[in-house]
Amino acid sequence: MTATPILQFGTSRFLQAHVDLFVSQALALGQAAGPITVVQSSGDAGRARRLTALTVPGGYPVRIRGLVDGEPIDREERVRSVARTLSTATDWSEVCALAASEARFILSNTGDSGYAPQPRDTATTFDQDMSYPAKLLHLLRARFDAGAAPVQVMPLELVADNGVELRNRVMALAEPQEPGFRNYLAGGVIWVNSLVDRIVSEPLEPAGAVAEPYALWAIEAQPGLVLPCVHPAIQVVPDLARIAALKLFILNLGHTVLADAWLARSGSGAQLIREVMADPISRADLLALYDAEVLPGFAAAGMEAEARAYVGVTLDRFGNPFLDHRIADIAQNHSQKIARRITAFLAWAQGQGDSAAKPRLRKIAA
Repeated sequence: MTATPILQFGTSRFLQAHVDLFVSQALALGQAAGPITVVQSSGDAGRARRLTALTVPGGYPVRIRGLVDGEPIDREERVRSVARTLSTATDWSEVCALAASEARFILSNTGDSGYAPQPRDTATTFDQDMSYPAKLLHLLRARFDAGAAPVQVMPLELVADNGVELRNRVMALAEPQEPGFRNYLAGGVIWVNSLVDRIVSEPLEPAGAVAEPYALWAIEAQPGLVLPCVHPAIQVVPDLARIAALKLFILNLGHTVLADAWLARSGSGAQLIREVMADPISRADLLALYDAEVLPGFAAAGMEAEARAYVGVTLDRFGNPFLDHRIADIAQNHSQKIARRITAFLAWAQGQGDSAAKPRLRKIAA
């Protein structure tokens, strides 16, 4: 069996169309550390067919559909980076062996609840009902006991400072263990913060996905960092704050502005983001809001050029003719989203020294 230096926890369509695709494209150019072992951590027997399909000869399909610089893109890629699939529920000893020997990178995207503490987390032996941080602790313990060098842990969950958060969860669970192992975790293992972004709109069966052209894997630089592959969508940055601000205060803010207008008309009219963008008046209105009220904040922060470019990319993403992005879905938890995306932007922009009037955003925030 081919050695797999990348051990990935999670089988989601997002991972299939993001990291797995990046590694596949990089492998074809000789620019990846090696192929991937994908591990299903949920134990869901109903997904066994997906696991098998990830490793079929010729690879599984990812369809890239959307707009780039206003021009439609519709193509298919084949992903050939997954060499092996396992499940923590049935293959735990093999997962441990791989973690202790072959693995150089441990990646994860275990969903919104993956880090949530579980009653079995403090058990001294592995239990399938453990949270992902508890499972990871047992894997790192196996690696430590085997005398293997520390590994690089790269979570992709949509959690702020996800590497730090995962490290803190693992370290808390390791508190009863001896100082040597805790030092290995804290001072040897490299815990990487990252931010990922790609809309993966639908799955293909039994494996594969439909995704937009835009993709980002922003990785926070630190001493000892090594990339699992080289890819145009991967950016190594001094810190994630600037990229997070672009995503939250342009893309996410724009979504919430459109949802607010939809709620104000009691849900009538356009129901999809792309339908709003197809209307020249609505598109121009959103662009005017960005120009008058959002971009001055980024200009004050010294980010005007990158923010203007990001607005252009965002409008292409919103106008994706292949994506049915329902405004009703965006409008869920609207007040909380206003607080995180609009009220927070107003405070952030003011903190950067932006004094431009922002009547529309302030009205929404009020």
